[in-house]
Amino acid sequence: MGKKILAVYFSQSGQTRAIVESFLRPVVADGNEVEYLQIKTVHEFPFPWSIPVFFDTVPESVNIIPTALEPWQTKLERYDLVIMGWQPWNLSPSIPFSSILQDEKFKSLIKGTPVITISGCRNMWINAQEKNKKLLQAAGARLVGNIALVDRHLNHLSYFTIFHWLGTGRKDRKWGIFPKPGVSEKDISGASRFGNVVKDYLRLNNWEGLQQDLSQIGATPVKYSLMFIERKAGKIFQKWVDLINKFPQKRKNILIVYKYYLAVALLVASPLILAVDLVFFRPFSQKKIRRQIQYYRGVEYKERI
Repeated sequence: MGKKILAVYFSQSGQTRAIVESFLRPVVADGNEVEYLQIKTVHEFPFPWSIPVFFDTVPESVNIIPTALEPWQTKLERYDLVIMGWQPWNLSPSIPFSSILQDEKFKSLIKGTPVITISGCRNMWINAQEKNKKLLQAAGARLVGNIALVDRHLNHLSYFTIFHWLGTGRKDRKWGIFPKPGVSEKDISGASRFGNVVKDYLRLNNWEGLQQDLSQIGATPVKYSLMFIERKAGKIFQKWVDLINKFPQKRKNILIVYKYYLAVALLVASPLILAVDLVFFRPFSQKKIRRQIQYYRGVEYKERI
C-alpha cells in the first residue's frame, strides 16, 4: 500500500515548486500519494522584486520573525513523510517558510513525522538550514534528509545574476553575456535522482542512513570557501539587524548603507580574507574543517560545532 506524503512549499518564481515536483516524480511513480500545500502569507512578497523591497526583508528573515499566514488545511491529520521546499533569504530561511515552521497548527501536524527539506538557492544555504533544524527540532519533527540545489556559477557572477532575476522576473542572461540565474534546468530535472533514493527508504519506513546516501550523490554540496564566507557573514548580518532594531526610525537609511556594504564585502573584501585564510589559517585547521563540512552535510542539529 502506498504511503501518504505532504509536500509543503513556498515559491515566488515557480522554481521551488518545479524542484519539489521533479524530486517527487519517482516517489509518485512508486505508488505513493502526494498532497501539495503551498505556503501563502497575508502580506504578499512580490515577484519580481525591487531591490529596496528585497532588502527590507533583512531584519525579519535574519531574526526569523513570522508573518501572518493565509488559512490553510490538509486532507489528513498525519502523513508518512513531509517534504518541505524552501529557499534562503539573507542567509536565513525565507520569511514565509520560517513562518509556517512556527505555526502551532503546522507544528502539531509534523510532530513525530519524518521530514525532508529541499531547497533551491544561489549558493549559500548552511546558515539558513541550521535555523530550519532548530525550528524543526522545536516542533518535534524528525529531520531525516536534506537536499540543496545551487547555482553552480562563480560566486561573483551569481551575485549579479540573482539580482537581475529578482528585479526583472526573467531567468535569462543579463545583457546577453552573464550566465542564467538560479538552479539550472538540468539540475532541477535531475532532482529526481534524490527521489529515487528516498522511495526505497519510504517503502521500509526506515530512515537510518538516508542522508548519507543522499550526500554521496551530491545532495548537500559544501564548498569550503563559501562555508567560510557564510559563517563569517551570518554573524555580521546579525549585527546589522541589531543596529536596525536599536534605531528602528533609521531602518531605511541603515538598509541602504547595508546594501552597499554587502556588495563591497562580497566582491572586494571576501577574496582578500580568503587569501589570508589560505596562507595563515586553513593549513593548520584541516581536521576542524572536515568536521564542519561533515556536520553541514548531515541532518543533526547542534548549538555549537
